[in-house]
Amino acid sequence: MGFKPSKKIDRVIQRDRKVLMTTTKGSDTVPFVAAKGDGEFVYDISGNRFIDFSSFIAVYNLGVNSTGVVREAIKRQAGRLMHSAFTDYYAEEPVRFAENLLTMFPDGFGRVFFSNSGTEANEAAIKFARYLTKRQYLMGFYGGFHGRTMGSLSLTASKNVQRERFGPFAGAVHAPYAYCYRCPFGKEYPSCGLACVDYIKKTTLSKDVSPREVSAIFLEPVQGEGGYIVPPADFVRGIREIASDNGILLVADEVQSGYMRTGKFLALDHFAVKADIYTMAKAVGAGLPMGVTVARSSLGDMPEGAHSNTFGGNLVAVAAAQAQLGYLKSHMASLESQSKHKGRLIMKRLEMLKERYEIVGDVRGLGMMIGIEFVRDKKSKQPAEAHRNAVLRECFYNGLLMLPCGVSSLRIIPPITISIKSLESGLDILESAISKSNKGNLPKA
Repeated sequence: MGFKPSKKIDRVIQRDRKVLMTTTKGSDTVPFVAAKGDGEFVYDISGNRFIDFSSFIAVYNLGVNSTGVVREAIKRQAGRLMHSAFTDYYAEEPVRFAENLLTMFPDGFGRVFFSNSGTEANEAAIKFARYLTKRQYLMGFYGGFHGRTMGSLSLTASKNVQRERFGPFAGAVHAPYAYCYRCPFGKEYPSCGLACVDYIKKTTLSKDVSPREVSAIFLEPVQGEGGYIVPPADFVRGIREIASDNGILLVADEVQSGYMRTGKFLALDHFAVKADIYTMAKAVGAGLPMGVTVARSSLGDMPEGAHSNTFGGNLVAVAAAQAQLGYLKSHMASLESQSKHKGRLIMKRLEMLKERYEIVGDVRGLGMMIGIEFVRDKKSKQPAEAHRNAVLRECFYNGLLMLPCGVSSLRIIPPITISIKSLESGLDILESAISKSNKGNLPKA
């Protein structure tokens, strides 16, 4: 197991660079050219095998290429009808899936909108919130990522490169997230007194914008792209209180954290808080493009023609999503147990790495949504992107597929169904890479 270069791989990458826009690929992109996958393993076009610690950006929560029951459902539906223009006509399959999906949400949720991705799910939430509250502003958090289309990009505040030269943006203000390892106020939890929540009350909603004009607060229960940051429960409850006290809708962006990734179907449930609107994507379609926006029934409905798309409710994507949800519901207890148990195993191992290696600054996570942050040294906490990238590449060349996040963090998001043996093998590869980088075997930052 591990990566062996080949001319076949090189040729595909060269062809890619000639005809496709660079967009997200960059200096930390490993030369992985996908061919096939099954369960916890993926293979490139030259037959190199890798343990998957990426779930292909939190899509394959139940295993690479999903389960057999999902693939069979896709085949059956593709043989009947693939696209039904569901936003203009009617079809039973999307209705049945919406009914099934709503059983996974708190009581009182009864309106679903289908789209094709996380950013579209958030765009719908933006429009619904503005229309239903008759308020024009939005609030997000620094480090937050909600998508790259223009409405959701207004809320995204993760990296400059994602926003540079795309403005002006729709009316959105931002506030500090509870990133306790790098508290923007220089305090420590819990003695901080939740300064980040206090800041929102005294500054964001007092000086930046009137709370009477804010339609929605968009919150990732665990920040994803921003670095896999887990906030204190008090912070999340404080945001819910601010929203409720000011007639502001709380939108939970569960695009990356949902669908059992954290050990619960909705990550927000860890904090004993309910949102007014939830957005999901990634894992929903079991590998096919699908986004959902789910709203509380009491908010009302949208008028005819106010929002639409072409492919939302696509029959093949719905078939995949319905089959996967059926599998998830019948295996709920096992998946919840696996996510929590394996997540604890990962965190225990990472805590040991944190003690052992100077470049491991912080480890955090919920269930199997875990981040490891690299620093130049523990005292300064200076972000070490060079270390992160070196570890990422070393893991790849030794047969472990991972993804970066934040300024200098790696995500650990294997399929929930990964075997303990493969999980431990992947962590062995990760530790070896960290040990090598910790000894200075990388370019200076």
